[in-house]
Amino acid sequence: QVQLTEIGGGLVQPGGSLTLSCGASGTLYNLLRMAWYRQAPGKQRELVAALTAVAIYADAVKGRFTASRDNAKNTMYLQMNALKPEDTAVYYCNAVTATETIWGRGTQVTVSS
Repeated sequence: QVQLTEIGGGLVQPGGSLTLSCGASGTLYNLLRMAWYRQAPGKQRELVAALTAVAIYADAVKGRFTASRDNAKNTMYLQMNALKPEDTAVYYCNAVTATETIWGRGTQVTVSS
């Protein structure tokens, strides 16, 4: 089974930037969608950005976050700018194919001064 691995999380001050990467260990056949989710302490996991024919963003991150893919590298990115304390969460990579849904283990993003 293909595995997803997120990297790039860390501690950043409010207003700062981070770029997350999600690498796939192999080719994702019959891929329908890749997406970024996040889960803050005490809250449900929520969709941040999804990549299909177009990119879809949660209202809370529109204009600040940009998701992209490099198919040649089997990698998806999440560029996060103007970070706010409320962006603090574990960020997860997700891939949906015709036959399965795959999750990464997540990477912690903490926005704090």
